[in-house]
Amino acid sequence: MSSSTRHRLLAAAGIVTLSLFIPATAAAAPRPVRLLGEQRVPHNLQFQRTTVGGLSSIDFDPRTGGYAFVCDDRSAINPARFYTAKFDVSAKGVGPVTFTGTHPLLRPDGTPYPPLAKNDPAAPQNEQTIDPEELRVDPRTGHYVWSQEGDRLADQHLIQPSIREATRDGHYVRDLPLPANERMTPEAGPRRNYVLEGLAYTGFGTLLASEVEAPLLQDGPPPTPTSGALSRITLQSRFGPVLAQYAYPQEKLFAEPKPATGFADTGVSSMLAVNQADPTKFLMMERSFVTGVGNKVRIFEIDTTGATNVLHTSSLATAKHVKPVKKKLLADLSDLPLSTVDNIEGMTWGPALPSGERSLVLVSDNNFSESQVTQVVALAVPSERL
Repeated sequence: MSSSTRHRLLAAAGIVTLSLFIPATAAAAPRPVRLLGEQRVPHNLQFQRTTVGGLSSIDFDPRTGGYAFVCDDRSAINPARFYTAKFDVSAKGVGPVTFTGTHPLLRPDGTPYPPLAKNDPAAPQNEQTIDPEELRVDPRTGHYVWSQEGDRLADQHLIQPSIREATRDGHYVRDLPLPANERMTPEAGPRRNYVLEGLAYTGFGTLLASEVEAPLLQDGPPPTPTSGALSRITLQSRFGPVLAQYAYPQEKLFAEPKPATGFADTGVSSMLAVNQADPTKFLMMERSFVTGVGNKVRIFEIDTTGATNVLHTSSLATAKHVKPVKKKLLADLSDLPLSTVDNIEGMTWGPALPSGERSLVLVSDNNFSESQVTQVVALAVPSERL
C-alpha cells in the first residue's frame, strides 16, 4: 500500500495517527503465545430444535458480553442459522459453553434459505441456497454481517458468493457489493468451496475486509507441498464501495498426503483486525488438512502497508512487480498443548488479561462428523507480539 493510499484509508476511517519517537533500547525477547484452555461442545448437541455443529466462525458481541457463531449447515439438517452463546475467558482458562439463542438466516421474503437439493436456479441470487462461512457483529449497528461461498454446480449453474447484512434475529437487510473479480464465471472467479471465508471490521467499523480462501481461477493453482500461492484480500467501505485489494501469500501445504493420492487442502479460514485504529494490520488464519497426517492451523500477522493494490490486476499469475502483504507467524497450534488440533476455522478477540496479554478465542467446525470435535479454544497473545 502506498503512503498516499494508506493516508486515504485512515482519513476514510476518521483516524488521526501520531508519530511517536522512542529512544532505542535493548528489547527483551517477546513472550510466546500460550494456551489458556479449551472446551468441547458435545457432539450433536440439541438446542432449540436444532443440531449444534458446523461452527465455522466466532465473534465477540460487546452488546451482550457473549459470542456469535455462524453454522455452515446449508439447510441440510436444519435451516441455515447462527447461534449465540456465553462462556468465561480468563487467566484461569475457558468456562463451559452455554448456548443462549439461535435464529435462521432469512431471505428477503422472510423465509429460510433452501437446501441445495431444493434450490431453484431461476430464483434471484439472494434467494438461492447458501454456504455460510464467517459472521461478524457490526460494531456500529449490532447487526450481523456474514459471508457465504455460493457454489459451482455440476450443470454449470453458478450461485454467486456474497457478503450480506442481517438483523439480530436473522432478517435480510442487504447485499454488499463485491469486486468484479470475485464473481464466478465458467472460466474465472473463485474456486468451488474456496471463496469468502475471512471477514473483519476495522477502522472502528468504517471499513470491512474480506479474504477468499484460495487463489481465484485466474490467479494460478492453489498451494502444493512445494509451492505457495497468492489469494486476495479486499478492503471496502462499510457502506459498500470497494477501495483496494491486496495479494496475500499463502503457505505451501505442510506435508504430502499418505497415500500420495489422498486428499489435501489449505486455505485462509478467518481474518481479524489487530487494532481498530490501524486498518493495515490483520491476523490471518491458515487452516490445512492432509490425509494421513492431520490438521495444521497457523495464525499470521500481516501488514498491508506498501503492498500493491491489485484491484484492477486481471491475473496474479501473470502480473509483474506485484508486492504482496507482509506476514509473520504468530502461532502454530501444533506447538501448543491442545488435546487435538481439529478443523479450527474461526477467531475473535476476547477480554484483555491482567498480564498485559490479549485473549484470542477460536472455534472448530466439526462438519457434523463423529470423528471430529467442536472446540472452543482460548490463547493468550502478548501485546508486544502485535
